[in-house]
Amino acid sequence: MQDGSCPVSHRGKTGKMLHGFLFRRMEVSREDMYVNSGYLFNSRVPFKEKKMALRILSAGTYQLYTWPRLPTWRPKGRVDWQLIYVAAGEGHFVLDGREVIVPAGNMVLYQPKQEQRYFFLGKDSSQYWFVHFTGRMVKSILKQYEIPLDGYILHTGISYEYEDLFRKMRDELVECSWGYEEMLTWLFRELLLIMNRRMNEDVKKVSGFIQDEMNLAKKYFMDHYNEDVNIEQYAASRNMSTSWFGKNFAAAAGMSPKQYILDLRIRNAQILLETTDGTVSEIARIVGYDNPMYFSRLFRKAKGLSPLNYRKVYLERYQQESEEKA
Repeated sequence: MQDGSCPVSHRGKTGKMLHGFLFRRMEVSREDMYVNSGYLFNSRVPFKEKKMALRILSAGTYQLYTWPRLPTWRPKGRVDWQLIYVAAGEGHFVLDGREVIVPAGNMVLYQPKQEQRYFFLGKDSSQYWFVHFTGRMVKSILKQYEIPLDGYILHTGISYEYEDLFRKMRDELVECSWGYEEMLTWLFRELLLIMNRRMNEDVKKVSGFIQDEMNLAKKYFMDHYNEDVNIEQYAASRNMSTSWFGKNFAAAAGMSPKQYILDLRIRNAQILLETTDGTVSEIARIVGYDNPMYFSRLFRKAKGLSPLNYRKVYLERYQQESEEKA
């Protein structure tokens, strides 16, 4: 059934019946392994989509604790595509006839009809996420996001954003909310976009855990820039020393945390000067300064003009440009 519905599966004592196929249930305790997956139409049978540009068929995760070995072997591959993200531990993949150990922070891309042979070991505390997808425009979409198609392994780094997107795709497949298939394609495209960014980062600059932490810091500063942000307290809250945090933030953002917050305040003050008639005192308070004179000195140092002169110059330029376009 491929009509966009999300049927409820029927269970029996011996297993699960899905569209005529019987699947035995693995008796696995939560101490052995964690499994959580979602499938389009509740079907584990892959198919090749010939009309739609992109369609997500399944997504989910496996995490091994004491389960010794989790193998997969599809000698003739599948008719769809598969992307596997090694989030923890490592995976053992047989690629072009030789075994390759793929550590956490990498993804493996399988194209249709490529042999899929890999396994994960419990002793490595391995976890991986996967997504199966198909569609008549898959190659073009992957090329659009500069995803290489001439190999298997993609060096994407470790990121909580990946897991979040895989989890969201899985949940969409399970919950089948209105418009879930469209949402799945957007989530998958977002995944490709983030992969592209991470693969093109300067790995000597920052990577993995550090990049994630600095992204969280930047988000926190953006949300709280107009408050009394204490950088030392923030670093301590993330179990980092102030000097370590400052050094790595500067490597990731190109400036110190203090300068980053200042830039946010000045940039938003500019917007308020351009789009409102608020006084300098009011704008200073909105962006986080109780002392308007101190704010004015910082603004002049950053922009070369006082706040009032900046507003005057902006309005004159805006009026001139409007008259020229009229």
